[in-house]
Amino acid sequence: MAQKIQAIRGMHDILPERSPLWQHLEDRAREVLEGYGYREIRTPLVEVTELFKRSIGEVTDIVEKEMYSFEDRGGETLALRPEGTASCVRAAIEHGLLDQPQRLWYRGPMFRRERPQRGRYRQFHQIGVEVFGLDGPDIDLEVILLTRRLWQVLGIGNLRLELNSLGDGDERGRYRDALVAYLEAQRDRLDADSEKRLLTNPLRVLDSKNPEMQPIIDGAPSLTDYLSDATRSHFERLCADLEAAGVDYWINPRLVRGLDYYNRTVFEWITDQLGAQGTVCAGGRYDGLVTQLGGRPTSAIGFALGIERLIELIDAGAVESGPDAYLVAVGERAQREALLLAEQLRDRLPALRLLCHCGGGSFKSQFKKADRSGARLALVLGDDELVQGRVGIKPLRMDGEQQHVAIDALPQTLAQYVRSADPDINR
Repeated sequence: MAQKIQAIRGMHDILPERSPLWQHLEDRAREVLEGYGYREIRTPLVEVTELFKRSIGEVTDIVEKEMYSFEDRGGETLALRPEGTASCVRAAIEHGLLDQPQRLWYRGPMFRRERPQRGRYRQFHQIGVEVFGLDGPDIDLEVILLTRRLWQVLGIGNLRLELNSLGDGDERGRYRDALVAYLEAQRDRLDADSEKRLLTNPLRVLDSKNPEMQPIIDGAPSLTDYLSDATRSHFERLCADLEAAGVDYWINPRLVRGLDYYNRTVFEWITDQLGAQGTVCAGGRYDGLVTQLGGRPTSAIGFALGIERLIELIDAGAVESGPDAYLVAVGERAQREALLLAEQLRDRLPALRLLCHCGGGSFKSQFKKADRSGARLALVLGDDELVQGRVGIKPLRMDGEQQHVAIDALPQTLAQYVRSADPDINR
């Protein structure tokens, strides 16, 4: 027997039992995003490696340790995308989308070679939003309100919104100098990762998850003290607008995000239900990235949410996964007629989820399969029903006795049965 081939560690199959959860999340997200006027963009999984070196930063963990980068047969250095923002910015510049404000969204897999653990995988999936050409705190507010609405639609509660302002380049530069001076004085107490970050990206020291580093981090200078009046006004306006919209938030002065391109507003939605990987959505402004990647100066803000992490928070029992009806056909002629009847029902009720039995078998065995399918109804077509021009309807997961309905009246009767579970059954 040939040796079995298994999936790559940290890259998972999404089996049919779980797919309805993914479809539910993706469909609700699309509806919310379209409701806010956002348009979908789809970018390649593979980009030139230089794109991510220039956007994320060459000394970040993502580029140094985690990115899947390789040389193709033509000698070009390519990478599987580790995040979606850089690809979206590249596409917007390349195709001239930045002549006017843009509200864009995307979804799909990202790749990072990390140590797999709950909520952190080597192939993971994100839904992201990128807005270009709008620089006021009002668009910061909109993207946060959009995420809040998505949590409401998905029935996800107990998420905590944390905010910070990273300032602009000059402000962050002055703060960086003060932070480096402080950390240099604490150098003998820094762990290995923080020592390295001190030389390459000092703000990332504030993002350390090492409990032994927390006293040092707590005593560090606050970036808030280095913000300009304009930056401070922008952040204070956002906070006031969030309060007016009834959005609870917490200002976290140590929230710095892991990518180099962020400035001004940054935010995260956090849960305590997923262990160490508690961030389910994160983003902020990146007003300098378009210029950094070869475009003209363009303000920008965006976020990405982790689909795998949100799936963990969705009530699986609230997502319908089985068919509406299972068509049982007993007898050779009934089987042929059943397939034709099923097509007629699909023509009349496009949203009907109908599973038609194939492969023969006794009435009893077919009924068992109908029940195992999760269908709410069994439709029964046999010799007697064919002669009489009717179909039996047996509720499987709702109250009611079996009844017989004329074939011509079946679409209307069937719609009435399932409308309570799916109001859009007639669309």
